[in-house]
Amino acid sequence: MTDSLQPDQGATRAGRGTDTWRLTNLVQALDEPESSLRERAAHRLGFEPGELRGFRIAKRSVDARRRRADLRFVCQVDVVVDQGSERPRLTRLLKKGTVRETPAHGSLDLVSVDERRRGARAVVVGAGPAGLLAALVLARNGVQVDLLDRGQSVEERSKSLTAFHRRGELDGDSNLLFGEGGAGTYSDGKLYTRVSSPLEVPILEELVACGAQADILYDSRAHIGTDRLHTVLPRLRARMQDAGVRFHYGVRLESLVVEPGPPRRVRAVHTQAGELPCDGLFLALGHSARDTWQALHGQGLAFEQKPFQFGVRVEHPQELVTRGRYGEGDPAGLLGPASYALQCRAGEGLPGVHSFCMCPGGKIVASVNEPGYLCTNGMSNSTHSSPFANAALVTTVSPEDFAAHGTGPFAGVDYQRHFEARFFEAGGGAYAAPAQRVPDFLAGRASSGELKTSYTFGAVPGRVDELLPPGSRDALRRGLARFEQMLPGFGGSDGILVGIESRSSGPVRCPREAGSRAAVGWEDLFPLGEGAGYAGGIMSAALDGALSAQTWLRGAVATGSR
Repeated sequence: MTDSLQPDQGATRAGRGTDTWRLTNLVQALDEPESSLRERAAHRLGFEPGELRGFRIAKRSVDARRRRADLRFVCQVDVVVDQGSERPRLTRLLKKGTVRETPAHGSLDLVSVDERRRGARAVVVGAGPAGLLAALVLARNGVQVDLLDRGQSVEERSKSLTAFHRRGELDGDSNLLFGEGGAGTYSDGKLYTRVSSPLEVPILEELVACGAQADILYDSRAHIGTDRLHTVLPRLRARMQDAGVRFHYGVRLESLVVEPGPPRRVRAVHTQAGELPCDGLFLALGHSARDTWQALHGQGLAFEQKPFQFGVRVEHPQELVTRGRYGEGDPAGLLGPASYALQCRAGEGLPGVHSFCMCPGGKIVASVNEPGYLCTNGMSNSTHSSPFANAALVTTVSPEDFAAHGTGPFAGVDYQRHFEARFFEAGGGAYAAPAQRVPDFLAGRASSGELKTSYTFGAVPGRVDELLPPGSRDALRRGLARFEQMLPGFGGSDGILVGIESRSSGPVRCPREAGSRAAVGWEDLFPLGEGAGYAGGIMSAALDGALSAQTWLRGAVATGSR
């Protein structure tokens, strides 16, 4: 646990102000205590350790370049000193850019709320990260909130998944995609994102308060783990209930009660459990709510096509990945199973390829909500105890790629379904997945012998190269050849491709007004997160939900579509 950035009591009693600086590129040995890092930061800035009023690690990543023998952490740290403290070293580092003011952290609680929102009623649909954070922000700022999800609470959701994994009994509403926590509950809770927002720290602090490990506050590859999420989510639910959120699990949104516009207004929602009135409706439907999208489109909510990620899962022995990343640089195993993030840029007339949702010490799961279709995903527990490592290898498909499947807003959905059905049938129709060794995929030949994989329903030899669309296949071949150069063994016979991975992101977007973030043509309906086309992971979805809720609370108005 890092120290607090709050000034110490001595400084507070003396009435002194403070400055907070962020120092980058600070090295820490793998077995070095945090106290040593604090001392090094102080001396680097020209201070004595006792002069620091606060300290914490802001970001930490592993420097594994060239699989060096002296693996180490590279850190960014925040330090608090007396206001106006001047040191020659600090001045030089500020000019050099190695030190800068620490970015301001936001808050989930607003200083002021538009009077029209006080005591208002809001309905949030979807209990994934976008919906949970929107509901939490709304409730903590004085709004009455009803949160509904077609799936079940995490305790009941686990029972549905047990029936699916043991007997193949798929519950279309409570599964790996729908239910408390959303799809991220069963993809190990990865929290790293390319989005930068002042709300990121308070969201992470909320998760830590609910039982997540403290290192998610600074770990560059932060994750919670599926096993820990089953503890964190009920605690988060309890905190939200204390704030006034009413949860409705196993309740599906059926239709809207609409006042004609322009702009149109939602006054209530029809659900399986009856009608819920609202002054604001927040739709956090997730990237697989295909039936709900189409029902809402029928009521006048606009959707449009968007590019999305499409590919396969690749799996290797975890030991191969760890050796390839760390070499002999971590003999004590202090870093645990290694992860990777690989990218091959577009070229030779082909789109780029990148790894996504990498699960060290994890397993592959069937991420489906409709019978007759197959889609895979990856997950891992906090201990990363599986002997396998897997990740999505995806490329971007655009509306031009799926034009043959239709011209309407849901042509990308039809594209997904076409290939998901194709892989389902090739696997034998019982959720087994077609699989092919990487060298066989590259050479265009069938794989023989047993294909050992972590996939829950097992893998069967299949021509993944023939099941994929040609553009994706050729791009993946180019990417795999490049990744072998980056991580030795990646393109060898220990690598197995398991298909298909078609829902790393959603194929539609619900256009929003700039300024208000309301759906175009609507006054009080707010599309959120991945299902609306504005996020690509747990943290970016949570940020989108929290920011949209705060925007509504402030009473922002539309300034044009985006």
